[in-house]
Amino acid sequence: MIIISPAKNVLGAIRLPGDKSISHRYAMLAAIASGTSKFHNFSSGDDCASTLRCIDQLGAKVRREDQSVEIDGLGVRLHPPSTALDCGNSGSTMRMLAGILAGQDFASELIGDESLSHRPMARVIEPLTLMGARIQAAERGLPPLHVKGGALRAIDYSIPVASAQVKSAILFAGLFAKGITSVEEPVRTRDHSELALRAFGAEVQRSKNRVTVAGGQKLQSIEAAIPGDISSAAFFLCAAALFPGSNLVIEGVLLNPTRATLLDVLSAIGAKISVINLGEQHGELVGTVKVEHRRLRGTKISGAQSTSLIDELPVLAAIAPYTEDGIEIRDARELRVKESDRIAAVAKNLRAMGANVEEFDDGLRVPGGQQLHGAQLDSSGDHRIAMAFAVAALKASSESQIYGEEAVTISFPQFFSMLEGVTER
Repeated sequence: MIIISPAKNVLGAIRLPGDKSISHRYAMLAAIASGTSKFHNFSSGDDCASTLRCIDQLGAKVRREDQSVEIDGLGVRLHPPSTALDCGNSGSTMRMLAGILAGQDFASELIGDESLSHRPMARVIEPLTLMGARIQAAERGLPPLHVKGGALRAIDYSIPVASAQVKSAILFAGLFAKGITSVEEPVRTRDHSELALRAFGAEVQRSKNRVTVAGGQKLQSIEAAIPGDISSAAFFLCAAALFPGSNLVIEGVLLNPTRATLLDVLSAIGAKISVINLGEQHGELVGTVKVEHRRLRGTKISGAQSTSLIDELPVLAAIAPYTEDGIEIRDARELRVKESDRIAAVAKNLRAMGANVEEFDDGLRVPGGQQLHGAQLDSSGDHRIAMAFAVAALKASSESQIYGEEAVTISFPQFFSMLEGVTER
């Protein structure tokens, strides 16, 4: 349990650990590239550590010192693992690595913790099976996954539910397939896999929401500095937006357009957002973001915007009572099948703090103009819920206790110490 006391301001300058999504993808592609890849500012979270352990088990030697990682790639063919590949809490690891394993000529098993064992995998099993992999799962397509890889055929696949992880698994499998593999998305999702594939030397084509990759392409090792995680930055951006005297600078943060929608939303509801020192690293936009408080209005988030904000929706809902007009979130049913049922967890904790909340199957409506009080808050074992309510608790009228706060190690072990460092009381 951790106690969060009310704050006066959020001030200072910070630099965040490497982006989780990019770290996963770079590590996996490094394993099947030729040569040794070197990454600086690799994600400090447990999820990406799970990916490193799995590729190490598959024969790609991993050396890690603080936030620097070296990976000796094996080229196209990995080694059969002697034991099950433990993905921990990481759905990214399980879904995307399944795409690479589908193209290997051996059998492997992907397992996870209790939370991961209840998350849907049928969405990735279907396309990989169409490509020729044999995959067995538990009832209703749940983990563990038994993957028997081999020769794959290219497919032209339309994803029924927008998912960057599913898209990535298909594209990764497409490297081992005969022919050209195409993926059509209902709405555009984060494009880190496409950019990473190009960084490692593969040719990838995109036309609107359609992505194609040719089989048989060889990857070459790279050296890269991974930008700060924009989803982790979201908690600090939202915290600073709440307080009249706040002035926070986040340096070297990822600003990929498919991930930076939060900046647009915060600007739209009234926060003052400035972006400086914009640059590019291996196709990814990186820059420094400054946030200052302004009167916060409200907004409705739905459709493609909900898809692009899926990781940031919990913290937006958590600060919604402090806006003037509130925030409504729809078309976000995917939140129900994350590390927790995030819609239910957000509603439960807001109500514990005294807020009025209307819950829908696919989202929430949180009215504005509410003053919250401190409360006992439950993370539901979910890192983003723990961090979202640490932010909400800063503006409450009394101190709050967050239980299960250790869940933040999944993505951001330094979160509470870094938040304390920029909080003025």
